[in-house]
Amino acid sequence: MTPTLLGTAALALLLAMVLGGARPRLWLGLNSLGALAGLGAALVVLVSGHGLTWRGDFVLGGENVVLLLDAISALFLVLVCLVGGLGAVYAMEYWSDHHFPRSAPRGRVWWSALVLSMGLVLTCGNGLHFLFVWEAFALSAYFLITLDNDRAEVRRAGWLYLAASHAGTMALFAFFSALAAGTGSWELGPMHAHPGLAPLFWLALFGFGVKAGIFPLHIWLPSAHAGAPSHVSAIMSAVAIKMGVYGIVRFSGWLPIPDGAGWAVLGIGCASALLGIVFAMAQNDLKRLLAYCSVENVGIIMIGLGLALLAAAHGHPVWGQAALAGAFLHVLNHGLFKSLLFFGAGSVLHATGTRDMSRLGGLWQAMPWTAALFALGAAAVSGLPPLNGFVSEWAIYQGLLRAVIEKGQTFGVLPAVIVLAGTGALALAAFAKAAAVVFLGAPRGRTALQAAECGWAMRLPMIVPAVVMVCIGLMPGLFLRPVQGAIAAWAPRWAATDPLIPARALGGTHTVLACVLAAAAFLILRKVRANGTRRAMTWDCGYAAPTPHMQYTSGSFAGIVSGWFAWIVRPEKRTRRVRGHFPESALALERIPETVLEKGIGPAARTVLLLADAAKNMQHGRLHLYILYVFLGVTALGLLAVQGGM
Repeated sequence: MTPTLLGTAALALLLAMVLGGARPRLWLGLNSLGALAGLGAALVVLVSGHGLTWRGDFVLGGENVVLLLDAISALFLVLVCLVGGLGAVYAMEYWSDHHFPRSAPRGRVWWSALVLSMGLVLTCGNGLHFLFVWEAFALSAYFLITLDNDRAEVRRAGWLYLAASHAGTMALFAFFSALAAGTGSWELGPMHAHPGLAPLFWLALFGFGVKAGIFPLHIWLPSAHAGAPSHVSAIMSAVAIKMGVYGIVRFSGWLPIPDGAGWAVLGIGCASALLGIVFAMAQNDLKRLLAYCSVENVGIIMIGLGLALLAAAHGHPVWGQAALAGAFLHVLNHGLFKSLLFFGAGSVLHATGTRDMSRLGGLWQAMPWTAALFALGAAAVSGLPPLNGFVSEWAIYQGLLRAVIEKGQTFGVLPAVIVLAGTGALALAAFAKAAAVVFLGAPRGRTALQAAECGWAMRLPMIVPAVVMVCIGLMPGLFLRPVQGAIAAWAPRWAATDPLIPARALGGTHTVLACVLAAAAFLILRKVRANGTRRAMTWDCGYAAPTPHMQYTSGSFAGIVSGWFAWIVRPEKRTRRVRGHFPESALALERIPETVLEKGIGPAARTVLLLADAAKNMQHGRLHLYILYVFLGVTALGLLAVQGGM
């Protein structure tokens, strides 16, 4: 059954690529069929616990085609198919042929190509073929990011993504070539019998880490996610960066792990989680805020994986399973609430034409569905109970706290507990800011005044992940059981150990909490309706006619936190103070740069280009000067040799 479903999914997506450019409804049907078939295959593997290994009779690049689908790849495949199907429905209204006649047809083609290539990445069992489909995945994402290529900022974001992706791909070329040389085969699988391969883990961490967007390899992510169409941003953030996470998870389970790898991954996770949410808090662009939040959530996943690596190294399967279960479940959870949030941001952009939060406000009256669903996603990404984000972070907390309580060699994970708690607090502040500034208060501009709710083609893809999020929060045991299959695939020796996750008790607690909250909301609404409502002027600080400009802005909301982390955020401010008895209008502008790119990599790249230009000037075609260069070089080498001999 599973091979049939996978074959149906691949064929449907391939036909969608070929036929979908000119036939939108046919494309939607084929893309949906492919997503449902792939989702069915993944669920069969997760529920049954039986993986699939398929060896084809045909040869590609001198190697037989091998497909693998186990619980790990099935977990990620669920996300690919779910968001791939919902995003296609969303695109029919958001990026329609009517509004984008030139780019919408090619967008449909590249969307199906992206979903198909990501599915092949997850099921590929040959290193050479993995590189083929990885490159197809990178190129498909590039063409989707640059759909709106009339804008210079989009073109720059696309080129930055392509450059970063190929830097990571070069590392993966070296990684898979070294694997093939060390094992004698391109076929992939457990390699613990080859301890000499352990140093290759660092190469995989870099190559896949670029795609995952871990800090400081995230330089492509904010601009790509902000500049792409919102349904593309959703699949890039919810799914595409998970391909990097998949690579790190997969090969950390297959490779012998070098000493210190667990501590390194844990440290990278802490840095990504904390600094990602700090940069998110400082943003005024709604989609850039969501993009930086992806860096934070990848950091949370890396914290769980790093703790699992430490548990495997020191023989602690109980809390190692808790951390790894939290990491796996957070992969799914982040895909759900981040797709919901980007779809919500797309609805706002579709209605107002701006991502600038300082020009929005008061949208809850015109867009109640979008406001309610975005608020639900904001609560989930902040880790609030009884939603799904709390469940996965709670499991990681259990692993961290158990490691600290044992007071052994892993007591050093204590700072990670503090970082994770601080990250949660900052995430709550960041999304309280986003939801309040965008949807509450009074409209700050004409675009917000003219906003209208999106149609059902955009609304339905937000409702589906919202429902699944609530189900995970209320019934975590139902979703944690399939995760145990992924844990067993990552560490087979842990399969017989009971995990430290009392999911049934957590689910009961969440259900009670949800009932209490629902009852409280019902009583409050009943009381309000019984007493009626009265409208009156709010306290106006002495102003007789308050205006929307007197509201808190996104920058003022985040000012304190930005000040705490000014050493890394490096805000650029421009002000014009009030002067004279009859002053003109004042001005206060603040820009948050991409610090790693603009303050680190950019200056270094410019220095390299200057040196290259200087070296180019030495190539002038004068033979006598070339002879002089050789003479000076040989003389310098001779002097160094003599000095070394002395």
